[in-house]
Amino acid sequence: MSLADSLKSLNEFDINDLDINNAGIWPAPVKAIVALIVFGLILGGGYWFFIKDQYAQLDRVEKQEQELKQQYEQKAYQVANLDVFKAQMAEMEETFGALVRQLPSETEVPGLLEDITNTALGNGLALQEVKLQPEQRRDFYSELPINIRVSGAYHELASFVSSVASLPRIVTLHDLTIKPISGEGDQLDMQVVARTYRYRAGE
Repeated sequence: MSLADSLKSLNEFDINDLDINNAGIWPAPVKAIVALIVFGLILGGGYWFFIKDQYAQLDRVEKQEQELKQQYEQKAYQVANLDVFKAQMAEMEETFGALVRQLPSETEVPGLLEDITNTALGNGLALQEVKLQPEQRRDFYSELPINIRVSGAYHELASFVSSVASLPRIVTLHDLTIKPISGEGDQLDMQVVARTYRYRAGE
């Protein structure tokens, strides 16, 4: 059948005349169109039910591959620098131990109070109060606040603060207030909270 005959039969063809049972007598163009539609449906269904899941699985595998590569690089770096990390850890443990030794134990707190008292008197200050406050517990250490009130000249107060900061035990100063004492010339009254710390290992 020529192309002209095929087009003529297609023009004369009515879709209502299609009979699925007599598909063999359909015009060739109709057969071709139906074949293309069926082929497209098969391809689309195959992609939807099989290939799409494979692509999704491939994306997951590729992401997992990248994560594994990063983990491998990190572990390879750690292995290559293991000796350096060990040396750093030993240094940190030594530093931490030295800091812990600077924290007073419960039995050393009275001695610390005595050191603060002697420091105040040694700098020519009049000691009004050195009083230990209730312990304040933190994650792995406890704060031991000490209320201090002294009076004296400005330079004597400054020397006292410097001397307390230089004590062998860790002591920090907070909430410092200074005000002049009326009728006392250059005399000042200073109130400050000294905080020392106690390590609570195993508590």
